[in-house]
Amino acid sequence: MADSTPDGVERRLPTDEARELIALTRDIARREIAPRAAEEEASGRFPRELFTLLSRSGLLGLPYDPAYGGGGQPYEVYLQVLEELAAARLTVGLGVSVHSLSCHALARYGTEEQRAAHLPAMLGGGLLGAYCLSEPSAGSDAAALRTKAVRSPGDGGDWVVDGTKAWITHGGIADFCTVMARTGEAGARGITAFLVPGDASGLSAAPPERKMGMKGSPTAQLHFDGVRVPDARRLGAEGQGFAIALDALDSGRLGIAACAVGLGQAALDEAVAYAKERRQFGRPIADFQGIRFLLADMATRIEAGRALYLEAARLRDEGRPFGRCAAMAKLFCTDAAMQVTTDAVQVLGGYGYTADFPVERYLREAKMLQIVEGTNQIQRVVIARHLVGPESR
Repeated sequence: MADSTPDGVERRLPTDEARELIALTRDIARREIAPRAAEEEASGRFPRELFTLLSRSGLLGLPYDPAYGGGGQPYEVYLQVLEELAAARLTVGLGVSVHSLSCHALARYGTEEQRAAHLPAMLGGGLLGAYCLSEPSAGSDAAALRTKAVRSPGDGGDWVVDGTKAWITHGGIADFCTVMARTGEAGARGITAFLVPGDASGLSAAPPERKMGMKGSPTAQLHFDGVRVPDARRLGAEGQGFAIALDALDSGRLGIAACAVGLGQAALDEAVAYAKERRQFGRPIADFQGIRFLLADMATRIEAGRALYLEAARLRDEGRPFGRCAAMAKLFCTDAAMQVTTDAVQVLGGYGYTADFPVERYLREAKMLQIVEGTNQIQRVVIARHLVGPESR
C-alpha cells in the first residue's frame, strides 16, 4: 500500500487502515492546524482544543493496545502520522510525541490493574501527559537527578515526592506526569517511576520558559513540594525507573526524528513554491542552477531522514533491537532539519528572514529538535557505545 507526501514522493503504508489514518491526519492538519499555526505561535497560544480533537479522532494513542483505548498501530504508521502533524505545526506534532512518551511507562511496565485504571483516559479520554526526567542540574546526566520519593510511614505506603523537574513540555497544563524520582542509592539504580496526577496537591509549575521558538508549546519547571503518591501509582519495581526512562527515550527519539522530517518537508515545500514564483533577471529563480542544487540537497536530506526513521520503526515493530538506529535517526533527522530550514531561508532571501513567511519560524523550531530527548552530542555517545562499547574508566 502506498501514499504520497506533499511533494509527490511515494511512501509505504502497510494497510488500508493506515492509509485512512494518514488521510484523516492530513485533513485535520489542512483544516484545523495549519491555518492557525503562525498566529498562535506568534502569540504563544497552546491549542489544547486540537489535542482534544486528536484524541476524539483516535490519533493520540496510536501505538498502544486497543484494549485500553489505543489505536493498535505499528510504530511505522504512528511516526508517519507524527510527521504529518509536525509539518502542519511542530507544537502539535511534538506535543503528540511527548504525550505518547508519557504513556510509555504505564503501557509497558504497569500492572494489569494500573493499565485498566488509567490508560483508557490517557489514550482516548482527552488527557494530556508530561514526561518528567530532566532537572536543573541533571540534563544529559539524567542519572544524577535529585528529586526524591520517600515512603511515608503509617499511611498505607504512600510516597512523598520533593524536588524540581526542568524543561518539561506541557509543564503546568498536563493532566498527568510520568515522574522519575530517587528512592534509593545514588546513580541509575536508585530511581523509580511514578504516575502523578497533574492536579496533585503540592505540585506547581513555574512560569513558562521564554524560548527562541516553539512559543505555543509551554515548557516549564515543575516543583514537587510534599506531593503524596500512592504506591499503587508506582510503575515497575523500585529502582527500575532509569531503565524504564531509557526504554521510553529510545521510542521517543523516533518521534523527534519524525517531527524533524515533517518540519523539513514543510520548509522544502515553502522553498519550492517560492522559487517557482519569485522572478529575477526575467525568469523564476527556480531556473538557476544554484537554487536547483540547493533544493535537490534539501529533498535528499529529507528522504534520507525519512528512510532512516522508518527503518528504525520497522526494527521496533519486529521486536528487534532498535536503540542504535533510533539514536542515528534522531541525530540525522534533526541535523537535516536544521540544514534544510537554514537553506529554505536562503532560498527566500530577505523575505525568508521576515515573519511574513513561515521559514524563519521553521528555522527557530529546528534548533530545538537538536536538543530535546538527548542532545545530538548524546546521540553520538549512544551510537559509539553500540559500536565500540562503553568508555574506559
